[in-house]
Amino acid sequence: MAAIDAIIIGAGSRGLAYGRFAAEHPDDLKIVGFAEPDPIRRQRFLSEHDIAPEMVFANWQSLLDRGRKLASAVINCTMDRMHFDSTMRLLGLGYDVLLEKPMTPVLNENLRLVSKAEETGRLLQICHVLRYTPFWQALREVVQSGALGRIISVTHRENLIYYHMAHSFVRGNWRSEATSGPMILSKCCHDFDILLWILQKPVAWLQSFGSLIHFRPENAPEGATERCTDPCPAADSCKYEATSRYVRDGEGWPQNAVSYIPTSEARLEQLKTDWYGRCVYQCDNDVVDHQTVNMELEDGTTVTLVMNGQSDEECRTMRWDGTEATLYGKFSSRGHEIRIHRHLTGEVEAIPVVARDGSGHGGGDFGIVRSFVNSLRGQPDDSATTARESLESHLLAFAAEESRLRKTVINMDQYRLRHGV
Repeated sequence: MAAIDAIIIGAGSRGLAYGRFAAEHPDDLKIVGFAEPDPIRRQRFLSEHDIAPEMVFANWQSLLDRGRKLASAVINCTMDRMHFDSTMRLLGLGYDVLLEKPMTPVLNENLRLVSKAEETGRLLQICHVLRYTPFWQALREVVQSGALGRIISVTHRENLIYYHMAHSFVRGNWRSEATSGPMILSKCCHDFDILLWILQKPVAWLQSFGSLIHFRPENAPEGATERCTDPCPAADSCKYEATSRYVRDGEGWPQNAVSYIPTSEARLEQLKTDWYGRCVYQCDNDVVDHQTVNMELEDGTTVTLVMNGQSDEECRTMRWDGTEATLYGKFSSRGHEIRIHRHLTGEVEAIPVVARDGSGHGGGDFGIVRSFVNSLRGQPDDSATTARESLESHLLAFAAEESRLRKTVINMDQYRLRHGV
């Protein structure tokens, strides 16, 4: 079967990750073009893929201005606020689209994207990569096998290590709701999706609390400077001090976010003027640094989702309590763990999680691309999802933000009806 030919829009970390699937699996996917405004990123992408010069574009608008399809599919890795306009045009030209999450930070735009995909008959698949990891597939198999009995309650935590919080949601691209979106959408639409996928029941009621507590000017150390590259009296005692985090030689995240020139000198110079050199207590951030979402499903099961930006480890941890057993899990780059504690016998069973490949998100980065390719070949797998299905995870995030801001409980049936779902 011939490889699917595709174009990637956005050659940042996500575009590179998905593009590497094609490099390692050329019989499944061939990248025939890409669009990227940054010249260093363009050159880096070209070094990994053999692409004709006329198929290299400075931005997504230039690609679409051709006015016709240049490949079967597009992997859209633009920034969140560009998703809607670019994807609407891509679908209109007849492309099948794999779109980085979230679909769009504007609620009604999500509905319009879903409708456009359905009207044009094109596949619009969202990069909810957790579905495609061996860990979450194993956890889902345990739950749906009935080994835990009837699920009574779930506690699910999205734990951001403190420097990821500072990098992405205080200094970086997702720091402001006006330029990105609510943090519970930007970071946790993954989590809503995976919970819905495993539980297979809609949410009936939802309530949320959260705020921006720590990353505020009044919490800055005495005498703190506006930039970490200035002489700051708190430099030695501040865990967010930027030069110690970013000024390193070589490749890797988050250093590449500052500069793709892999030298300490280039990164130090960049920190003197860019976002990432700012004191975390003196940025223009406004998204929350912690949030809790309480949900009741239509069958009475209760689910608590906690997003926390002050963790010592980047991981997701969870507890699933059923009538027969309790499951404890940990999804982390330091190692995965699933344990079943059986109530009657006290027996503890460790569930093996078999790694599939070395791609990011525990194998999910390659998994989502593989699923997209399979769907285009008419062979969708058990994890495959449509934009209509992904819409529900986004609705929960928007409802959570409304609940948080208004201090109210949301009836999800009424919420869906109010927004025309």
